[in-house]
Amino acid sequence: MTPTPAEPTVLVTPAVLRNWRLPQPRGSKHSRGHVLVAGGSPSTPGAAMLAGLAALRVGAGVLALATAQSAATGTAIALPEAAVHGLAFLDGASDDGDAARLDKLLPGQTTVLVGPGIDDPDHAERLVRAVVDAADEDATVVLDAFALGVLPGMDGLEPLAGRTVLTPNAKEGARLLERSADEVEDADLGELAARIAARYGVVVSLEGSVAAPDGRCWTVDAGHPGLGTSGSGDVLAGAVAGLLARGADPAQAACWATYLHATAGDRLASRVGRLGFLAREIVDELPLVLVQAEA
Repeated sequence: MTPTPAEPTVLVTPAVLRNWRLPQPRGSKHSRGHVLVAGGSPSTPGAAMLAGLAALRVGAGVLALATAQSAATGTAIALPEAAVHGLAFLDGASDDGDAARLDKLLPGQTTVLVGPGIDDPDHAERLVRAVVDAADEDATVVLDAFALGVLPGMDGLEPLAGRTVLTPNAKEGARLLERSADEVEDADLGELAARIAARYGVVVSLEGSVAAPDGRCWTVDAGHPGLGTSGSGDVLAGAVAGLLARGADPAQAACWATYLHATAGDRLASRVGRLGFLAREIVDELPLVLVQAEA
């Protein structure tokens, strides 16, 4: 069931999650959804890989990556669990065939994640626009990193409302509200997330605070500064995408993924140290944390 908070903000605990159970897997891998991660660049293909692995680790059934053409072969070798599709424009090259590739690739995807590893706002905007135009109407969407930064200047985003999760940090949150980072430096993160959720009609996970456009809010008090490491945000976005693909609704997926990500960091802090663990190690912790949360 969906928890109805008696107070403005619900603290996400194992008890809350046990009363808000994820859809249980049945049948083949296709019943757990198809995830497409669109992102990466020639220098950062690993971001899309981390996100894709996180999606699989939380139970998504089928994974595809759309990444820079120059990195596609290496990515496919490094991540044999995924179908990998190269896009020339993510290399900065001109290729009219990319539009046709996206038009063919996007339909049929249960969940599309855009943003990890993209290093050019024009590339991010092109991918977000492709999702709006070509993805199935009932496909869920996750936007991260550069895909967040382009939203304030885009129009025609209404189709994303009600089926999308944004995963900004505080700086990206400021941009989503068209404010400077200084203006929100001392802002309450829950309030910031709620304002973004209301403006765009989406669910927002912002550094442990989750907000839905209907006014519901949650907070996760697990986690610590060690989670602020390269690639950690890609893991969170991928976990959200994987849970959406399994059939969770956007608020549920955001709450569960935020809890799993933070708790995985706590487990690594006790074993490796509060600083120094890697994003790829967060990915590997996710299945066990998920099992424990569901117990």
